[in-house]
Amino acid sequence: MHTFESMPTLPRTRQQRRKLKPTPANRRAAQRALAQAFASFTQVAGSLEQSYEKLQVEVGRLRAELERANSELTQSVEENARVRRDLSRTLEGLPCGVVALDAKGSIRIINPEARRLLMLADGWSPGCGQPLPDCLAQFLADVAASGSSAVQEFTLASAEQKIFVAVSKTHLSEGGEAGEEAILILRDVTEEKRVASEREASRRVRALAELSTLLAHEIRNPLGSLELFAGLIADATAALPDARQWVNHLQAGLRGLAATVNNVLSFHSEPSPVLAPTNLERLLRDTTEFLRPLAQQRSMQVTLISRIGEIRIAADPHRLQQVFFNLSLNAFRAMAAGGALSVRMDWAAGEQGREVQVDFEDRGAGIQAEHLTKLFSPGFSTTPGSPGLGLTVCKTVVEQHKGKIAVKSAPGQGSTFSVFFPVLGGI
Repeated sequence: MHTFESMPTLPRTRQQRRKLKPTPANRRAAQRALAQAFASFTQVAGSLEQSYEKLQVEVGRLRAELERANSELTQSVEENARVRRDLSRTLEGLPCGVVALDAKGSIRIINPEARRLLMLADGWSPGCGQPLPDCLAQFLADVAASGSSAVQEFTLASAEQKIFVAVSKTHLSEGGEAGEEAILILRDVTEEKRVASEREASRRVRALAELSTLLAHEIRNPLGSLELFAGLIADATAALPDARQWVNHLQAGLRGLAATVNNVLSFHSEPSPVLAPTNLERLLRDTTEFLRPLAQQRSMQVTLISRIGEIRIAADPHRLQQVFFNLSLNAFRAMAAGGALSVRMDWAAGEQGREVQVDFEDRGAGIQAEHLTKLFSPGFSTTPGSPGLGLTVCKTVVEQHKGKIAVKSAPGQGSTFSVFFPVLGGI
């Protein structure tokens, strides 16, 4: 006989619910609640949908603004980069130097022209960690010490060159006080100063030329008469040795004065020489004979040594004799009593038959090395009272004869002036 296990019983409440039968009223209430809940859900969903649409619109607007801002920023960055490139190229191409200083006086920017003017090495740059070069540090200190925005001039020198720089300083704020950022504008005025100096020198030379030429012409006529009278006195006193000695002194003085007058006229007003075939050896012998009274007056000797005999060159004898006289007179001035001047004529080294060399060698005090480059400059002289035109005239006349002039000298060892001329038609 089968037995059935008892089924589990439901809770009483469930049993009771199951036993309840829905009534029409309950169903209607449930339907109303469900409809109300659905309406609320629909309303909320609609509100969320509207909010989402607004959010999408706002996101789109923000995205558009962000894209526009990004585009503008990109354009701004590119524009800034272009401007920086243009400014950099402009700064590098400026004909003046530009130096930008920060509030501490340190260099922030320096362009190539400023580097050149300040003589900076290629390896140095702002922010490289290396100390400022001495010349730049001294320059910045001098600019700071000037304490003025007006244009200042400074001299920058190295072993190779000397530069004059005009500097204007501009502060980057209205206050213009120390300790603020500033910009220095550097301009090379070396050429301007050279031109101004040459212009002033030219003005002085013209004024001197007018005055000296006038005086030389006024002196030349009576000087010629004095030389003539001195010659007549020399002839009249030929048999009187004592008087003859004084006449020699007089003639020597007149010849020295005539040389000075001729130098002035040759430098300022004489036309170009007319060249003709001239026997150089004979011209040198005539010159040494002309110089003997002057040498005797100074208790000196003058000798001529010719190693090549008679040769011809294209020359103006009067002008060339003036050159020889000037060189000899300088030699006499450089020597003490008892000195000797040697005039030697020979072929120039390696130029036999083509170029002749005439040396004027003295045993005087010699010339300082720093003066050698200035000897042929107008107005330069180491002799007090001398106009400093003799060697300038010599150089000019020799060059007019297609020749050249050179000097070798050392203090205490005397001097040798060498003049070179091309030979006319060979030997």
